[in-house]
Amino acid sequence: MATETIQPVVGPVVGRIRPVGSKSLTNRALVAAGLAAGRSTLEGCLAGDDTRHMAEAWRQLGATVQWDEASGRIVVTGTGGRLAPGPRELFVGNAGTAMRFLTAVAAVGHGRYRLDGVPRMRERPIEDLLVALRALGVSAVSETGNGCPPVLVEAGGLGGGRVTVSGRISSQYLSGLLLAAPYAARDVEIVIDGDLVSKPYADMTCRLMADFGVEVENEEYRRFYVVAPSRYVARTYAVEPDATAATYFWAVAAMTGGSVTVEGLTADSAQGDVAFVHVLEQMGCRVESSPEGLTVHGPARLRGVTVDLNAMPDTALTLAVLALAADGPTCIRNVANLRVKETDRLAALAAELRKFGAAVDEAADSLTIRPPAILRGAAVATYDDHRMAMSFALAGLKAPGVSIVGAECVSKTFPDYFARLRNLVGA
Repeated sequence: MATETIQPVVGPVVGRIRPVGSKSLTNRALVAAGLAAGRSTLEGCLAGDDTRHMAEAWRQLGATVQWDEASGRIVVTGTGGRLAPGPRELFVGNAGTAMRFLTAVAAVGHGRYRLDGVPRMRERPIEDLLVALRALGVSAVSETGNGCPPVLVEAGGLGGGRVTVSGRISSQYLSGLLLAAPYAARDVEIVIDGDLVSKPYADMTCRLMADFGVEVENEEYRRFYVVAPSRYVARTYAVEPDATAATYFWAVAAMTGGSVTVEGLTADSAQGDVAFVHVLEQMGCRVESSPEGLTVHGPARLRGVTVDLNAMPDTALTLAVLALAADGPTCIRNVANLRVKETDRLAALAAELRKFGAAVDEAADSLTIRPPAILRGAAVATYDDHRMAMSFALAGLKAPGVSIVGAECVSKTFPDYFARLRNLVGA
């Protein structure tokens, strides 16, 4: 198990950085390219474990995938919707997007598809998606009957029709169904039961589908409609830098009173997590937008905030660590779905923040963090969760003696994160 020791910085950090390609856009683009007929070239892709699992799964499903990790270019010769028939075994590690998207995609094929992952993936719920697929005429079940992977899909093509999907746990169920819907035998109508969490991720899916030639009708996140059969069009597609990863570098500016520009992201990004800069504004930062990127200028002192992060729950980890350096308490609300991520992130955050001397009130869907008078160092457990590792590294910029135990987990989405962070802060 690798340990990274973080060195505090003295004075403001000033710099520029372009993070890795977006995990969310890379995996969505791989689905569209894998289903399209012909050759797609995806530029700027994430080189991480999640992408490797998705790429290998598409090879199993019959696509040709050529990946130059150094350049971030992936060339996909798609299946045209004619997936390699089962039986097929697809292993997705701990990639939630890959599990949810590929479960829906497997319904397009013919035969038996089994999808599995690491032990934590076997604890992550997927039953709502399986229920939806069964309503669309596909045999899709949890192998152990507990509503979690491994998943067995006995497919004979996706029939289509009308289906109701819960919006409360994960927008990835909706995104998976939408991505597969153009290859159904007839139109697909998806009705959302309850309020949809992480709405910007649904927007991202619809926008990417449009980029690949398929329009989605979205009626106020209550009803989605896809005309089928229709087809994705192979194309060249540039993947934006990862907006969630960008939050760590904007946070460097916020914590040190510095100025950091994230290149390649603008205010009209397809990724909802760019809106995190508005949370930083509430904390006292100044945000500057240009065609080249988004710059955050940190204040002399951060203010605590109360904020609803339901639309961008992954950024809650960045905010929770920033809260350690703020004046006054910070309350992060409406993020119950963090409990079904790579780990129970609310419980993990509470446990690790307390090591730094913070007082933390943990509720079912929220955290309230009261920073300590003196920030002390700590050995941070990562729970094999890449975002725990990357977020808590920020605390080491302010407090001496901070180490990240199990730091290798960043390979999931940002393998050289610690080197890039050290380079930015001049350590």
